[in-house]
Amino acid sequence: MQDDTPGVTPEITAAKVLQVIVQAREGDVVAEELRGFIAGLNVDEKAHLTAIAWVGRGAFEPEEYQEAVRTAYTEATTPTEDYLMGMPHLAENLEAGLEALGIDVSGEEQDFL
Repeated sequence: MQDDTPGVTPEITAAKVLQVIVQAREGDVVAEELRGFIAGLNVDEKAHLTAIAWVGRGAFEPEEYQEAVRTAYTEATTPTEDYLMGMPHLAENLEAGLEALGIDVSGEEQDFL
């Protein structure tokens, strides 16, 4: 994953974020598969995925990414898969978060599709 925002190095691969985006777009058809995929991520990946979604929905600015990650660690009171799957517009938030962070996933997207 490439990023142009100083201090931003997500500890989750672009391919994993793209998988969540694609599955979230599919909705109910793959809901349990998506739930299982998110549940299977390690704690760091879950925190970074959540932080990317928060940046995408405007809860944090791109410059506040590290703060968003810290917040994701400290406020994880429910399973991440439940929290994220309950988030309206999850796919759009993740896409916007990647874009706001300057992370280009076009190459990974072509490979994924």
